[in-house]
Order: sequence, then structure tokens, then C-alpha cells
Amino acid sequence: MENFVLEKGMKAPDFKLMGSDKLEHRLSDYLNKKVILYFYPKDNTPGCSQEAQDFKNSIEDFDKKNTIILGISRDSIVSHDKFISKYDLPFILLSDESEEVCNLYGVLKEKTMFGKKSIGIERSTFVIDENGIITNIYRKVKVSGHIDTLKCSL
Repeated sequence: MENFVLEKGMKAPDFKLMGSDKLEHRLSDYLNKKVILYFYPKDNTPGCSQEAQDFKNSIEDFDKKNTIILGISRDSIVSHDKFISKYDLPFILLSDESEEVCNLYGVLKEKTMFGKKSIGIERSTFVIDENGIITNIYRKVKVSGHIDTLKCSL
């Protein structure tokens, strides 16, 4: 499965992760709803905080379109709890400390920061329809304007 690449029109891989609400979540729990599955690098960093606030500020627009937001990072539930509290986020964050789902969706990439190479999450968003089919994939997401692009794609 190393060279497996997700594409629009494919069934989104199901998974099971612990959520910030202390419940296990499966993607298949959300059939009959649209899902915006967004992967972000790290809680409480400037870009990730802005992205989460942008989702929060548009939550009513997504609700009207029968769409739920699920954020995924490699951070712990404890970290997610602090992030949610700080910004009063109205959606669930999922913890993928094992990187299983990040690998499934192909969002782990080599990054270089201050001359040091590391593996991190490439900011990515998957739009999944009511039948579990991927309708849009956004990789190398720039935070500015991304939420508006998503709202138009639903």
C-alpha cells in the first residue's frame, strides 16, 4: 500500500480514532452526512489556530449543508482539549498519535525547518460525500481563503 494514492471518486478509507469528546470515531459513523476531513500539523501553532478559527467562524454554513468538520493531527487528546478550550472550537478533533490515518491518507511528508529534516503533516483537506466517496482533495493547503473554497465546493 506504499504507492497507494487517494483520488477523487474513490471510497474514503475508513478508520477509527479517539476524539476530543473522549469517544471513538469512525469515518463510517458519518455516512449520510458530508465530511470535511482536515489534517493539520500541530495544535496551537499560528497557521493551525487560524485554520481552526476559520472553520469555527463558518460552522453554520457547513451545518446548513449537512456537513461535519473533523480535524486530525498527531497531537494527543490532552493537547486537543487545550486547543479546543483556547479557541472554543465547535467541532471534534481526532488524535492520530500512531500516524495510522495520516499514512492511510498520505499526508505525512518530509519537511525542512531551520535546516533540519523531519516528517510532518502536510496541511490537507478531503471532502467526502454522504456515501463515503471523496469528492475533493486539497493538498499543500494555504490557510488564507481555504474555508471559502471549501464552502463553494459543497
